[in-house]
Amino acid sequence: MKILALPVLALLFLSSCVSVRVVSDYDKEANFSAYKTYAFYKTGIDKAHISDLDKKRILKAIDAEMSSRGMVKAQDADLLISIFTKEREQVDVYNNYWGGMYGWGWSPWYYGGFGPGWGWNSPSVSTRTQGSLYIDLIDAKNKELVWQGKGVGTLNNTRNMEKKEERIREFVNEILQQYPPGNVSK
Repeated sequence: MKILALPVLALLFLSSCVSVRVVSDYDKEANFSAYKTYAFYKTGIDKAHISDLDKKRILKAIDAEMSSRGMVKAQDADLLISIFTKEREQVDVYNNYWGGMYGWGWSPWYYGGFGPGWGWNSPSVSTRTQGSLYIDLIDAKNKELVWQGKGVGTLNNTRNMEKKEERIREFVNEILQQYPPGNVSK
């Protein structure tokens, strides 16, 4: 049983690092079944503080998700889609305590000898970028926000473009699983 515990704990730790936490909010008065077409809201998208290449990746992923729901991209659309992003640096400090003065197997005359820092507190610090992607759906007729989805997760600072695109698709997919309201596709 103990042999299985370590791989299971490692898997849980790794899966918690890659998950996207999602929340959404919507206008209860909106008739979501009436929305059949969409277009991207350039004014809002231009304000997003990310690279143009990442904007293209996000819009491509949104386009694929909306098309998979049977919605059609159109010039005179029912919904306008806008995005914006936020990011922050997450700092994690781990307090690694290695040993103790009088614990099991220790005595006051036999302390140390296991290398520098043994028996002392040796903290380690790691940083990661935590990002938020917001997807706004705006009623095109009255220019009012009718749905907003937000995904928060760790961004993979990677040079591997395939992994980066996969992560962006994962963010968009997880967020848009909440659309339309009441959609329980998980």
